[in-house]
Amino acid sequence: MQVLRRLVFFTVHASLFILVLPPVSSSQEHSKTTSHASKKDNNDKLSSKLMFEITLHGFLLWASMGFLMPVGILVIRMSNRVECGRKLKVLFYTHAILQILAVLIATAGAVMSIKNFNNSFNNYHQRIGVALYGIIWLQALVGFIRPRRGSKGRSVWFFIHWLLGTAVCLLGVLNIYTGLQAYHEKTSRGIRFWTIIFTAEMSFLAFFYLFQDKWLHIQRQGVVLGNEPIMPNDQEISPRDKQKELKILTC
Repeated sequence: MQVLRRLVFFTVHASLFILVLPPVSSSQEHSKTTSHASKKDNNDKLSSKLMFEITLHGFLLWASMGFLMPVGILVIRMSNRVECGRKLKVLFYTHAILQILAVLIATAGAVMSIKNFNNSFNNYHQRIGVALYGIIWLQALVGFIRPRRGSKGRSVWFFIHWLLGTAVCLLGVLNIYTGLQAYHEKTSRGIRFWTIIFTAEMSFLAFFYLFQDKWLHIQRQGVVLGNEPIMPNDQEISPRDKQKELKILTC
């Protein structure tokens, strides 16, 4: 557990360091490569192969960070209200499969980015991507070495797992938005439609995430629990009880 804490500490600090790094480029190098870069960018914009690779990269990262990862979190949250052992196993393995698929797809997108794109790491999309990939694999490692429920280090592991999962989701959603902006700058194509669609999807998932905690409370509004005080308005008064009340009032 001590090694896990050090690993988490190193990964988080390394990710923050990457995010806050200033762009590294001298004025001389910039002046020498400006004309070459502009020609290369123009050729890239006209390349149908590069356009396909950029689109596929974006789709993979959306499928991983924008769909599978959030749905996996929603699935495991459903287990908080499930008491059946078989259903708990189904939800757990569904969560694990979705998260593993998300990690593998994100890794494929990262390999494609390193292999085919010009990664100068001078923008936030690329920097967030590097930090995100590191945290994703750390989260996967933490998930595989989870201690048994009731053990001494279970609470620490759960907090680390929750913290890394939250960081992955937030950075993943943020990087999808920065990726759409980078796509617009690279191809000069409009991104308004895709931004609206993704925002609507995230809004629905966020609503469902919050609704999960309230659903059981909403269902209980129509049920009187044994440990709750029964108010006069919570039960019907029979005609015989009404007659008794009238006799008491007339005395």
